[in-house]
Amino acid sequence: MLVAAAVCPCPPLLVPEVAAGAAPELDAARAACTDALGVLAAARPDRLVVVGPAPDAGPETYPAGTRGSFRGFGVELDVRLGADEAPDRSPDEAPDQASGGASRPGPALPYGLAVGAWLLRRTGWADAPVEGVGVGEHLPAERCAALGRDLATRAPRVALLVLGDASACRTLKAPGYLDERAAPFDAEAGRALGTADVAALAALDAGLARELKVSGRAPWQVLAGAAEGTALTGTLLYEDVPYGVGYVAAAWS
Repeated sequence: MLVAAAVCPCPPLLVPEVAAGAAPELDAARAACTDALGVLAAARPDRLVVVGPAPDAGPETYPAGTRGSFRGFGVELDVRLGADEAPDRSPDEAPDQASGGASRPGPALPYGLAVGAWLLRRTGWADAPVEGVGVGEHLPAERCAALGRDLATRAPRVALLVLGDASACRTLKAPGYLDERAAPFDAEAGRALGTADVAALAALDAGLARELKVSGRAPWQVLAGAAEGTALTGTLLYEDVPYGVGYVAAAWS
């Protein structure tokens, strides 16, 4: 059963080493993410599932110990999803659970899940075992919801860390240029995330989300599926559009 969720943005710029001199510009977003993770810890979950955007529709599962890297952004910084006892591995190796944790070739964490792993390390997460799930922009809403319902049954008390950004089309200098449809889309998504409105999240238009370069649509709809039948309430912790991209942080408990 889902007992808590944290919703966080996942731009690599959230990592200070990547942002470099611009790091202070996202201090408020980092603080909100820390607060959201605190809500997860307070819920005392048996398992934490980190759900974030991925290049393929998926879903793709990433076990604890899977590596991610920010080297593609010019920073020699590697992260690992959760904690395990396996020896250090390169970012393109993942733990082979069937062989007792020995290394095997496997996919590295997509950038969104790598940001999630960084957030967990930053806050010293040690409250429950962790696994990751990547979902892409082409995964239909129905499959997102079904995945969420499945994740909610993984343990008696499940928490989700849900990563994703709103539109990238809020200003002329935004990655997707200015699109007048972006502000209303982001407003509705932010309202739904801040109020734990499961029906509104489930109703987000996947096609429009792709056109607006929204990376959070599929992860948010996984959350909606996981929260079906619960009485969770939401709190909006952060909402802003730095660099013309919509970032939202919220906590559900």
